[in-house]
Amino acid sequence: MKLLLAIIQEDDYDAVVGALNREHFFVTRLSSSGGFLRRKNITIMLGVEDDEHEKVVKILRDNASKRRQTIRCMPVSLASSHGLEASAAIPVEIDVGGVTLFTLPLDSIEKF
Repeated sequence: MKLLLAIIQEDDYDAVVGALNREHFFVTRLSSSGGFLRRKNITIMLGVEDDEHEKVVKILRDNASKRRQTIRCMPVSLASSHGLEASAAIPVEIDVGGVTLFTLPLDSIEKF
């Protein structure tokens, strides 16, 4: 058995969990936030049999895709030394979304 911890963006949560539930995988949701963009992430936790691991990975891959997004970023040297407003921020394109997946060995799952 394996314990999967999948970190996804909040925007992808409904699609990911809906697809997992349709295939009879049930998850526990843990709220989390990203360190880089400080956006809300969701960590889902589920236990699966070894032979189901690839099926879950495919569901995650198909439902939490990466995408390009523009954010406004303030140059650190200007913001700190000159007290500039947010209007001086520079638009920067970044990749968001996708999945960070941790797979750990699991001895058992008990529900009671």
